[in-house]
Amino acid sequence: MKQFSTPPQHESRPDENATDLLLGRLRANPSVPIYELAQEGGGYTPLSTADFLAEVKAVAKGLIASGVESGDVVAILSRTRYEWALVDWAVWWAGGVSVPIYETSSPSQIQWIASDSDAKFALVETTRHKEDVESVRGDLPSLTRIGVLDDGILEDLKSRGKDVSDEDLEARRTSRRLEDVATIIYTSGTTGRPKGAELTHANFVDTTRSAVTLLGDEVLPTGSRLLMFLPMAHVFARLITVLAAAWPVTTAFTPDTKNLLPDLAAFKPTFLLAVPRVFEKVYNGAEAKAIAGGKGKIFAAAAKTAIDYSTALSEGKVPLPLKAKHKVFDKLVYGTLRNAMGGQVKWAVSGGAPLGARLSHFFRGIGVTILEGYGLTETTAPISVNLPWDVRPGTVGPPLPGASVAIDDDGELLVKGVMVFKGYHNNPEATEESFKDGWFHTGDLGALAEDGSITITGRRKEVIVTAGGKNVSPAQLEDQLRSHPLVSQCVVIGDQKPFVATILTLDAEMLPTWLKNNGLPEMSVTEAAQDQRVRAELQTVVDRANTSVSRAESIRAFEVIDSDFTEENGYLTPSMKLKRNVVVKDMAPIIDKIYSSSKPKS
Repeated sequence: MKQFSTPPQHESRPDENATDLLLGRLRANPSVPIYELAQEGGGYTPLSTADFLAEVKAVAKGLIASGVESGDVVAILSRTRYEWALVDWAVWWAGGVSVPIYETSSPSQIQWIASDSDAKFALVETTRHKEDVESVRGDLPSLTRIGVLDDGILEDLKSRGKDVSDEDLEARRTSRRLEDVATIIYTSGTTGRPKGAELTHANFVDTTRSAVTLLGDEVLPTGSRLLMFLPMAHVFARLITVLAAAWPVTTAFTPDTKNLLPDLAAFKPTFLLAVPRVFEKVYNGAEAKAIAGGKGKIFAAAAKTAIDYSTALSEGKVPLPLKAKHKVFDKLVYGTLRNAMGGQVKWAVSGGAPLGARLSHFFRGIGVTILEGYGLTETTAPISVNLPWDVRPGTVGPPLPGASVAIDDDGELLVKGVMVFKGYHNNPEATEESFKDGWFHTGDLGALAEDGSITITGRRKEVIVTAGGKNVSPAQLEDQLRSHPLVSQCVVIGDQKPFVATILTLDAEMLPTWLKNNGLPEMSVTEAAQDQRVRAELQTVVDRANTSVSRAESIRAFEVIDSDFTEENGYLTPSMKLKRNVVVKDMAPIIDKIYSSSKPKS
């Protein structure tokens, strides 16, 4: 079994917990604002770490006065906003365990998470959220209070906690140790009912310290700026938010990605955290705008130059003619793209799904280096990440300090180390199934280079075995299909079938621009799904994706549907992962049509 380990670069005391990260920041960097809060009239107001800490303590005292005991669970249901972070830290200060719930969750999902975690207190964003919780309250015997952020619950808690002494609060804060559970994060449930991953204070403390010790000075120098727009109920956003609070970074929050570009322009972050779909949208939007303005050929040449430049950097030498061409396009194109992201972004981290070498090279070529990483809810987000001084597009880098990885005989990636969770809450069977000989089985397939660099090749449970016995990993094909502006979502199929096929959905937002840029009349998604000119373009997309796989793995037929795969209709998880089993089940008539009437493309 091939293995690789990165030695730890720090040691934490057993009596510490996550709150010590915030106290450490206050001691080491009191002058760097921890947050900037958006104002209704525009602009941002800085908030010092000392002032934030005072607010955290006041809310924590209110939680204690409301009956929250050490080890009690407090559920948080809200969009990404400053108050999310405030409540999270306050729960830890009060000795509690925070349980995030996506604000888009249905009452039945809320009921499952709140009941399985035994939540005692729920802090929700809006009255609608409260009504959702109230609708299932009869199935939540442990829930004693529901507070609404928009109705002033935080001010109420501050008032309620005035009689709790500083000494009692400190005793409560220090009642939790590294080994204790800090949060229970429920997996997104692509294959069934969500499981609650118990992440300890050690997971947050040691993963944070491992990451900043390795990357902090390079990627997040003092005074760096982070705009958080991903859902904080997701482990990726949660860990980075904690890390940014522990390190001298200033963070701002935006709850609505519809306002992302204006928010980027106003806040001017130096660092971005995003999923591949965000970077795809930036690229596709820029390309569509250039074509609409009659500058499509210039953009295409600039994109090729950026990719060639980054590729040459990876190879260790950039030829002088390429340097000169890159300099010209930096003035003509790249500067405009960077300005669309606020003008100051130098680094980004991408996770949640494979980014693809092409996009990685493109963004590095325009001056925004994306460090692709890999991890799971069960590993407190990052297992590995590309190193700034050794970026390898198409890989997810070596393991972080304090982590070991291995590839077993079946090609599955295994991990052990500081980031690996304690186990699944109330589910010892699932915990036992996930660990073998001390290794956590990730469920992902991968390859491991001699220097520890990891390449993810697919998901073990998603591997398709065709009727001819060929193993096909759908992720590689799906990632390439989704990179086209016309394609919103897709699912590659072919398990126990004679050939591989795919179902595609159209991107309703990009469709009008693409039609205009290609000289086609306006049409609805339903009309476009049947239009032969649109289908011809999609065939070229499929053909391009097929060049990355063998003939036996290639897509031989496709169908376009006029609806999308979304979280609302149950086909995507809140973290935008495809619920493959649900899609395949519900799309059975379409799949039958493909294999009964399609003549596979030769």
